[in-house]
Amino acid sequence: MSDPNTTDFTNPSTFILLGIPGLEAAHVWISIPFCTMYIIAVLGNFTILFIVKVEPSLHGPMYYFLCMLAVTDLVLSTSTLPKMLSIFWFNSREIDFSACLTQMYFIHCFSVMESGIFVAMALDRYVAICDPLRHSTILTNPVVAKIGLAVVLRGSILVLPYLFLARRWPYCRTNIIPHSYCEHIAVVKLACAIIRISSYYGLFVAILVTGLDVFFITMSYTQILRAIFSLPTKDARLKTFGTCSSHLCAILAFYIPALFSFLTQRFGHNVALHFHVLMANMYLLVPPMLNPIIYGVRNKEIRGRLLRLFSHKRT
Repeated sequence: MSDPNTTDFTNPSTFILLGIPGLEAAHVWISIPFCTMYIIAVLGNFTILFIVKVEPSLHGPMYYFLCMLAVTDLVLSTSTLPKMLSIFWFNSREIDFSACLTQMYFIHCFSVMESGIFVAMALDRYVAICDPLRHSTILTNPVVAKIGLAVVLRGSILVLPYLFLARRWPYCRTNIIPHSYCEHIAVVKLACAIIRISSYYGLFVAILVTGLDVFFITMSYTQILRAIFSLPTKDARLKTFGTCSSHLCAILAFYIPALFSFLTQRFGHNVALHFHVLMANMYLLVPPMLNPIIYGVRNKEIRGRLLRLFSHKRT
């Protein structure tokens, strides 16, 4: 006798996203902070892109990397939030199979890119603080372009097998995804096949990307801190340390929820599903909201240009 909860298909036309399982009654209330974070992220990142574009004095390595981060954050948040809000507000849970795999690719691809951009920004800060006289000769525009291309290619190529493997698996159990977006493992777990290849490859990418990137960021900021404590005046040390500590907060806001989400998806069988899904959403929503504030509002040049723009409009 067949199980009524199973469906006989190998290539589903649609998946069903549950949103945040167990908290369906609170979806409308949850949507309020989520929507607020998304609006702040969109406005903040577009503002940074606009200011850097119109201000020639900001056409330098740090601001090019900041623009890359802004574009990545916009793609990450926009890949998930509109569909998530349609689930919360209109109970629109269906997502086309191809659209689901496309969403999966964009989320994981741009997450890897964001990690790479943090490494590039840490490199820029290292050169600017530890070897300021050679900053303009080391990080020239062609070098910045090559770093940017390497970051994009790494994310695009590493995540591509996710898509091919997910499309290859037969889906004959259910098409219901207990998540608010098409997360890689949440999707392939629905396959009626041994998915070790997908699971191991996902683990390999996570360890490779996170391990290498966190290592390089740690090495850069270790050298930066050494340089800070060797500065001659207390004011200079505090100013530089304040800037670096805010950058580290942005980096931690990205890596901690991402690592928690990744580990609980595979090993956290005792973690409540709704808590896991909430944390998985946090690493796609909080960094895009915080980055424009930390890297933009706290940046003297961007803040000054923004204030001049508003004061000019008033006059």
